[in-house]
Amino acid sequence: MPIAPTDLLRFLTAVHPYDALDRETLEALLPAFRPQAMAADQEIYRLGEPLEGLYLIHSGAVEVRDQNGAQISLLGPRNSFGERGLTRDGLAATSARTREDSLLLVLPKADFLRLVDTQPAAKKFFDRQRAPKPKRADLATSRVETLMAPAPLTCPPDTPVQFAAQLMHSRHISSVCITEGKVLRGIATIRDISGKVVGGALPYDTPLSEIMTADPLTLPPSAIGSDVLHMMMERRIGHVPVTEGGKLVGIVTQTDLTRFQAMTSAELVSEIARAPDAQAMARVTARIPQLLVQLVAGGNRHEVVTRLITDIADTATRRLLALAEDQLGAPPVPYLWAACGSQGRQEQTGVSDQDNVLILSDEVTEEHMPYFEALANFVCDGLNTCGYVYCPGDMMATNPRWCQPLRVWRQYFDRWITKPDNEAQMLASVMFDLRPIGGTTALFENLQEDTLARAAKNSIFVAHMISNSLKHTPPLGLLRGFATIRSGEHKNQLDMKHNGVVPVVDLGRVYALQGQLAQVNTRARLEAAMTAGVLSQSGGQSLIDAYDLIAETRLEHQAARIKAGGAPDNYLAPADLSDFERSHLRDAFVVVKSLQSAVGHGKGMLT
Repeated sequence: MPIAPTDLLRFLTAVHPYDALDRETLEALLPAFRPQAMAADQEIYRLGEPLEGLYLIHSGAVEVRDQNGAQISLLGPRNSFGERGLTRDGLAATSARTREDSLLLVLPKADFLRLVDTQPAAKKFFDRQRAPKPKRADLATSRVETLMAPAPLTCPPDTPVQFAAQLMHSRHISSVCITEGKVLRGIATIRDISGKVVGGALPYDTPLSEIMTADPLTLPPSAIGSDVLHMMMERRIGHVPVTEGGKLVGIVTQTDLTRFQAMTSAELVSEIARAPDAQAMARVTARIPQLLVQLVAGGNRHEVVTRLITDIADTATRRLLALAEDQLGAPPVPYLWAACGSQGRQEQTGVSDQDNVLILSDEVTEEHMPYFEALANFVCDGLNTCGYVYCPGDMMATNPRWCQPLRVWRQYFDRWITKPDNEAQMLASVMFDLRPIGGTTALFENLQEDTLARAAKNSIFVAHMISNSLKHTPPLGLLRGFATIRSGEHKNQLDMKHNGVVPVVDLGRVYALQGQLAQVNTRARLEAAMTAGVLSQSGGQSLIDAYDLIAETRLEHQAARIKAGGAPDNYLAPADLSDFERSHLRDAFVVVKSLQSAVGHGKGMLT
């Protein structure tokens, strides 16, 4: 079925990355595309066969299956497939079959590789390896939107100066923006009030319009931090409103610049380590969202961001343990405070509750238990004050079940391994992520080693853990590409936690179990599994690439929420992503689903 060049050109200009090519390059590429009409339920290629080229769906639907025969995607018009094999060994990594009458456009392998080699937009689109990012955020590389306060104090022009001053005092800020609607008209600072009102003996009911600096200098959110600094130094001002399309969207002050340059995870750790109580620590942990924004804006990889944020939680926990011992006295017997969940894996983001346990020396007696109950309450209450909210599932040391002697913990793990019912699978999954935080770490070392050895040798338990790891699946839909939440508050959004990172976390835990690997961090588990031969090099690298993209997309979403003045969450609307971002995120989910299928079929490795 031939396609007229003008029709093909019109179609390609609506498909990424071809829409990014210049007209001359795109027109030169048109003759290379070969139309291929296929009836419904017709095989396009099989797994392991040489690929003719890149396939682009003009109309119809194509089903793609992995090496185990599991469907990993159902593609519609404007979707490409086959590129993964072309960029590796030229052999199909999946199988493909039409689901309905379809018209495919085939770009031969040589033309596809030439396109990728010569056109940066195509290379970026088809290359899953993301470009390296800068290692450190500074004013020369950070946009104003990452520095600004997104909700500045505003008042209308006729507001009395005294009322505005009271508002500034109550919010501990030094300026007010004067607006009409959302349009910025001026700015007034504490210096204006002290110099013009107090110094000039003006009445306190003088309207702001009489003392404000009208039509102040502004910058857009897309400006960089150095622009703010240079403007402040040249014009001798301390406040720069941020506007977009004439409307006020934020403000940057000298304090913001100083805080940005000074704020690091090390600074927060230092302040928490010296904090006298939980309330003082809470004032420090309240700055974690802005730290997350700064770290993401600086291009730090997701495992670096989450590690630094988790370090802060670890420090807060140890400081609370020290404060508890100061109040309660020395512990009667040795104990270990351990974290599980995201803190245990060192993967905390801007949204984290607390998951922790107490492992006590076998020397503990009933007379000692009130001490540890008080210790657990003190620390868990303090963590909640600091923003690490109580665990909804009561997986905390305040629960007597999770505050037990070492011998009881050994019995727990033994029972979960020998009788892996649904509850045992869930609890084992949580407890395999334990990491010592404070106390006597020797209580944990043999426990972890012995448990891994016993669990790996029990094939029934391993099978149950594999089954449990497949309960969370990537959000792959049919023609729309994604399976979004169908109803409720987060309708039409993706859950980037439970359907994004959790499937990879679960796979990493299974690989660690199979290889008896001591690592707890997910990315470290995947790397160790590759080294140990539990996971093939090609499959492991594909999974790590997919995990990196999913985890970084989640963090970028949280940072965007914070910058917009909201609270970070895990719910992402696909509509907020570009075609490019949606395509690559979907590819990442396909890789994860392929690995789940391999594990589910007892293969464990993706070849």
